[in-house]
Amino acid sequence: MRKPSSDPYALLVARVFQAAGEMRRAGEAIAAQVGQTQARWQLMSVVSEGHWTVPDAARELGVTRQGVQRIADELVADGLAQYVSNPRHQRSPFLQLTPRGHETLAKITAVARRSNQKMARLLTAEQLDATRDVLHRIIASLQEMR
Repeated sequence: MRKPSSDPYALLVARVFQAAGEMRRAGEAIAAQVGQTQARWQLMSVVSEGHWTVPDAARELGVTRQGVQRIADELVADGLAQYVSNPRHQRSPFLQLTPRGHETLAKITAVARRSNQKMARLLTAEQLDATRDVLHRIIASLQEMR
C-alpha cells in the first residue's frame, strides 16, 4: 500500500486534473444535447466575441493550432462559422460565428446554465469565490513562471 503524497500542492494538482476530466465529460454530455462536442463548444465560445484567428484561439485554449484548425473547418463546413478577411494578416483570417453558430452556442449555454445551477447549489457562494480566487492565483503564478 502506497503512502499518499504529503505534498499539499501535488494533492491539489491531482484533484484539479480529476475535476477537469469530470468537467470535460460533463461538457461533452451538455454539448451532445445540442448535437455538438465540447471542443466545438469551446471554440465557438472563444470566437463568439472579438476578432480571433485560429492561432489566437489555439493559444487561448491551450491546444494545438492544427487541432483548432480542424474544428474550425468543421464549424465552417456546418455553417456555424465563417472565415473573414484579416487586414493585418492575409493568410490568417478571422474565424467568426454565423447567426446559426450564435444560436447553437446560445442553446448549449442554456443547457450548461441548468447544469451549472445544480452544481452551484452544492457549494456556498463563499466557497465558490474562494476556489475561484485560489485557482486565479495559481494560474497567474504558472503564467509568470512560464
